[in-house]
Amino acid sequence: MIVKGQKIDGRYQIVRNIGEGGMANVYLAYDTILEREVAVKILRGDLATDEKFVKRFQREAKAASSLNHPNIVEMYDVGEDDGNYFIVMEYIDGKTLKSLIKKRGALSLPEVIDIMLQLTSAIACAHDSYIIHRDIKPQNVLILEDGRVKITDFGIAIALNSAELTQTNSVMGSVHYLPPEQANGNGATIKSDIYSLGILMYELLTGKLPFKGENAVEIALKQMKEQIPSVCEQNAIIPQSVENIVLRACAKNPKNRYDSVAEMHKDLKEALTEEKKNCQRVVYEYPENDLEETKNLPNLADITEMTSKVQEKEAELEELIEDKKDNKRIKWTLIVVTVICVFIALSIAIAALILVNKSKNRTITLPIISTMTEAEAKRELQKKGIDVIVEEESSDTVLEGNVIGYKNKSEGITKVKKGSTVTIVVSTGEAGVLVDDYTGKNVEVIEAELQNKGIKVVKTQKKIDEENYEDEDGNKKEVFEGMIVGQSIKEGERVLEGNAIELYYAVLIATYPDFTDPEEEYTKDKIQTFCDDNEITCDFEEVETEDYAAGTIISQSREKGVEVKEGVTLKIKIAVSVPVYTVSFSCGDGAPCPVAQSVKKGSYAVEPATEPSLTGYKFMGWTLNGYDYGFNERVYDNIQLKADWEKK
Repeated sequence: MIVKGQKIDGRYQIVRNIGEGGMANVYLAYDTILEREVAVKILRGDLATDEKFVKRFQREAKAASSLNHPNIVEMYDVGEDDGNYFIVMEYIDGKTLKSLIKKRGALSLPEVIDIMLQLTSAIACAHDSYIIHRDIKPQNVLILEDGRVKITDFGIAIALNSAELTQTNSVMGSVHYLPPEQANGNGATIKSDIYSLGILMYELLTGKLPFKGENAVEIALKQMKEQIPSVCEQNAIIPQSVENIVLRACAKNPKNRYDSVAEMHKDLKEALTEEKKNCQRVVYEYPENDLEETKNLPNLADITEMTSKVQEKEAELEELIEDKKDNKRIKWTLIVVTVICVFIALSIAIAALILVNKSKNRTITLPIISTMTEAEAKRELQKKGIDVIVEEESSDTVLEGNVIGYKNKSEGITKVKKGSTVTIVVSTGEAGVLVDDYTGKNVEVIEAELQNKGIKVVKTQKKIDEENYEDEDGNKKEVFEGMIVGQSIKEGERVLEGNAIELYYAVLIATYPDFTDPEEEYTKDKIQTFCDDNEITCDFEEVETEDYAAGTIISQSREKGVEVKEGVTLKIKIAVSVPVYTVSFSCGDGAPCPVAQSVKKGSYAVEPATEPSLTGYKFMGWTLNGYDYGFNERVYDNIQLKADWEKK
């Protein structure tokens, strides 16, 4: 069983179920490697056990994955994971062409031509790759808001066993679009796809199907026998050139159809031109009744047995006539056997009529389906020869995807004829969508999940410093790009379909810390590393001071908490010690000199008391490099002062 959050092939994380069918279930998933939404179609378990089917499925699905066309849903991957055979394809956020027809009925001529041009282009691409779709119908065509269409179900459709396609109960999904040759038991060709395209075009032009019946067999017989109704008679606006395309595509005899989809595409491009609009109605070159008749009678074992007995008696009769023609006893035997044969033949005819009549008028009690999923209920009813229409309805008591019951009928009580159509009601869950706590989850995955439930999503960026992110309690917490950090509707509340929820998600940024904080012990090297990591320039200015210890960060040009942006310059003032210089003295002529002294940068070099004395000489002052040096001079380097003497 596939569950939400499960990873297929260690890569595709299941978000939710978006469709169920008789052969496969489709899930919205998130590709954790390429970080994109995908649709994953997983083969049903009962088909996965058929080795022959699986091999053909894999071979042909891989062939279909080679198709590259803007109007074909792209297939990304094919594989098997723990017994689950899957196909990964492009996820299309759109509705089916069938739902559009149900909503609007007949489409306008330009719309029909546009859609058909896209479809014929796509199918021509498939045919060029030797791939026949075999199941073209509006349910398999997705239409986007911008008018583009995408055809899907390549791979699984062509991998189906041909015997299954012609069984009465198996063709109900596609019998309305089934070509006569396939209904007659023959294989599919590219002209089979052309026929299905013609039926689809008829439905787009008229808003309805050309052939209807109480069951699949009746519809299939009409596909073989009845000519397609005129679209011009139903809508006088439709030109003959457009009807001719439908007539050629839907010819009963494949010889009268287009030889290729490319031919049909060409006629579609020219159909609304003035020279083509008033052309003559198409006339078929070959007879339309050139098909073998096929009648699906009931499988009656007792009739077969009686027929065998008749054949045995007739053989005995011929042998007796040949060997003993002139024997009177043989004459009587002949009479008796003839009577017996006639009796048996009449019995067969009467039994066949009774059984066929009973089969037609057979009534079936509707089974109990209220505990089943939609797919289980469909299989149960179709197994009993009952066709199914599905309607959806919200329910506070029945789980989403499960059947509420029949519409206007009682399960286990109401009786219907075999081949009838019933409507079942499937629960969409409680009215509105129950909101979870989405914080800490990927915003893209949650957005896809909510949008598929009909909820609009407004995404709002929230810049967050990865290194300093804290939760509501002030505790540091890990954060990643795109992580949801808040939501406008609380967990446990409900939001109605069509309404919006706002999701706040993280966009990671760096901010400036307080480099002057002594507790953080920032150094010049640490600040330089910060600048290099964030691709900014550091401009250090050394300040000589006695007010701060050497290496202390005095100030920064950008305040704490400001977002770091690449390419800017950060100015830092850093304390350095005031230098100490040596002042030495030279007095000459043996005069006593002051002792050398250490002086801080910017202090006075000498005090007046440092005057030397020398008998017979008068001290005139100090000189530095031949220049007078006063007592009020300040020191900015190591110096040596010389005494200047004058004889008395």
